[in-house]
Amino acid sequence: MKNPDRKTVSKFEELPNIGKAISPYFKLLGMVRPQELTGKDAFDLYNQLCLKTGKRLDPCVIDVFMSVIDFMEGGEPLPWWSFTDIRKSKLKEKDQNRS
Repeated sequence: MKNPDRKTVSKFEELPNIGKAISPYFKLLGMVRPQELTGKDAFDLYNQLCLKTGKRLDPCVIDVFMSVIDFMEGGEPLPWWSFTDIRKSKLKEKDQNRS
């Protein structure tokens, strides 16, 4: 599959790691275009989404958000699980800062 052009991609489903299960989340978050992901924080998006859905979603959603934000900001199209260790490390760091 050819990588989408970051500047002209118009559907979230055209992004790496985004399918029918995840794409509605962006609309729920008030996003219309994939370019709106640039500069966003995956953890903030996840927290907003959990509030809007009224449930705690699988933390892997953070990994997916991290992967598409990274891609839209110029990164390589990596599988979402490439971001799992980064997520866990950042969450551990946040927990330590709270102590």
